[in-house]
Amino acid sequence: MPTLFERQLETYSGYHRDHRNRATHVVGIPAIVFSLLLVLSLWRVSLGTLSLSGAWIVGLLAALGWIALDRTVGLAMTAIVAVMALAADAITAHAGQGTVWTLFAILFAGGWALQFLGHAFEGRRPALMDNLFQAFIGPMFIMAEVLMALGVRRDLSAYTDRERRPT
Repeated sequence: MPTLFERQLETYSGYHRDHRNRATHVVGIPAIVFSLLLVLSLWRVSLGTLSLSGAWIVGLLAALGWIALDRTVGLAMTAIVAVMALAADAITAHAGQGTVWTLFAILFAGGWALQFLGHAFEGRRPALMDNLFQAFIGPMFIMAEVLMALGVRRDLSAYTDRERRPT
């Protein structure tokens, strides 16, 4: 019986059969995730002598959710989000708020433009239009694709390749 993640991955894959759509998502999804972490890095929370940005707090919460869905993919996502949060904090520390907001706007709008371009190729609306939870699965889908390409978690191909059509 497939896990919740495998079922969600199969659903997401059904909306992403066209290789051009998948390619736009490989760039667009990380751009959107990074844009959100970047703007969240402007928000700081102090816990005694420890000061964390919102990027770390939201990144940790997302990571816990991803790990709960699939340990391997979730841990890989955690590593990528940690690098993104470090980069977001570094940019915020060295750039003004105006620059951070400008970068956010460019990455966020550009990422979504790529998503919609991909779905124009696909001829189908984005999965999150039917199920908002798919927005949480999207980054995991990209990571699962990367892990499978690296020879890790090839078992997930049963949930990502099944729905592909030739393009």
